[in-house]
Amino acid sequence: MLEDFINSLQNFRRNKTRTILSLLGIIIGVASVIVIMSMGQSSTRQIQDAIGSTGLDMVSVSSGFFRRRRAAVAIQFNESFRQELFDAVQDIRKVWYKNSVGATLSVGETSMSSSCVAVETDYMAAYGLELEAGDYFAVTDSVMGTQKIILGSTVASTLFPGGDAVGKHVLAVMDKTSFSFEVCGVLKEQNAGMEPASSSCYIPRGFYAKKIKPSPDADTIMVQAVSVAKASSVASDIESYCQQRSGTEGSVSVMSMQTMIEQMDSAMQTMSIMLSAIAAISLLVGGIGIMNIMIVTVTERRQEIGIRKALGATPGAIRQQFLIESASITLLGGGIGILLGIALSVCIELLAKQALVVSWQSCAVSFVFSVFVGIFFGFSPASRAAKLDPVAALA
Repeated sequence: MLEDFINSLQNFRRNKTRTILSLLGIIIGVASVIVIMSMGQSSTRQIQDAIGSTGLDMVSVSSGFFRRRRAAVAIQFNESFRQELFDAVQDIRKVWYKNSVGATLSVGETSMSSSCVAVETDYMAAYGLELEAGDYFAVTDSVMGTQKIILGSTVASTLFPGGDAVGKHVLAVMDKTSFSFEVCGVLKEQNAGMEPASSSCYIPRGFYAKKIKPSPDADTIMVQAVSVAKASSVASDIESYCQQRSGTEGSVSVMSMQTMIEQMDSAMQTMSIMLSAIAAISLLVGGIGIMNIMIVTVTERRQEIGIRKALGATPGAIRQQFLIESASITLLGGGIGILLGIALSVCIELLAKQALVVSWQSCAVSFVFSVFVGIFFGFSPASRAAKLDPVAALA
């Protein structure tokens, strides 16, 4: 077999132009598959980086203007509903309530509008919102309704361009009422999925209940699943439970970043597979070209085949010789195609300023498929060579 492989390489050298033309279809097909799969994975990675890795185990449940149908019955997010939801749906770790109110924040002559989110103790740490400076709210802050505030990175840099916001005071106008808040923390600049952390500020929900809206129902529920893998099933179960409880569809709007990422991955994989299948057509075209070349080769080497058979070569040995020669072409083309595909992927991702992600799985699959194409399309010419009569071949 090794001798047949060496002989095939020598035949390639003698017929360089024919060999190069035979390789083109395989090279283009393999390189196309690798580039398409690598670009698909790079795009997916870029979207995931934009979304961020925080809050993937969280499920957001909203009502009000999020309702999709006017006939839908609204559900009140009160304390009894929290307990009922926790008991009815499995795989829930904790249920968080939060409210939002528009606010105008000012420090001296600098002011800006922002969304002020009233959250419960430990919610921000559970969601994964990291602090650049200061501390999170304590339990006493929520119980006593203290006037403390945590600023997003954009809000903090606008109000305190010189830094050092912790310990200073911010004047906030909410519902036409002014409140003075002490800054107890500043968030890091980060992608936080469903939380607009950088452009928002956070206050204790206890303060919101005491000073803004006594005994409020929550605007939004944040449900934490026991794991990221369970977030999608928890979101589906919550939607089913709310539909059953209200008796109508669209009573709540349920959103999970993990579900969105899974749907995006599925769509990107489907698209990549479709495009790769189209690119693989060039492999088949290349295989047909190889079969044509091998038929011509068998015709040209009839005398060689006749001499080998006259010297005792079996039909199996002749078939193996030409199969190895056909597979060697695709083996060489697959190797060159992989190198070209990786090089093109690097160039495209550098120009697009994306993170480099080479799909090694597609490299292996396309390489194996290219060799299979060589064996499949080379079998007929090899069988024709094996069946040649030595007397007729030498005539």
